[in-house]
Amino acid sequence: MVLVLLFLLRQVVAMLSSVLKSKRAKEMNIAIMRAFVALRKVFLNHTETKLEIEEIKKKLQNQDKNIELVFSYLDELMEKQENPKPRKQIGFRPNQG
Repeated sequence: MVLVLLFLLRQVVAMLSSVLKSKRAKEMNIAIMRAFVALRKVFLNHTETKLEIEEIKKKLQNQDKNIELVFSYLDELMEKQENPKPRKQIGFRPNQG
């Protein structure tokens, strides 16, 4: 919305300068156009930065989930080591009946 208003205002300034023929009017038009270009760059950089921050947030959320998953697997392994299941021995058994 803001960019649309800036675009329309820039067009109005451009039309006004075409009507006004003085040197001062042309200089002011150039200064105003440069200001609009600078504003547009600021808005675009702000938008790009905001998108990059959102992308980083998404990556961090995914990494948090992955870390939680790793810790849950580690907990399961620790439980298995603490409570091992009795295993049936296989192989040759001397001295049995």
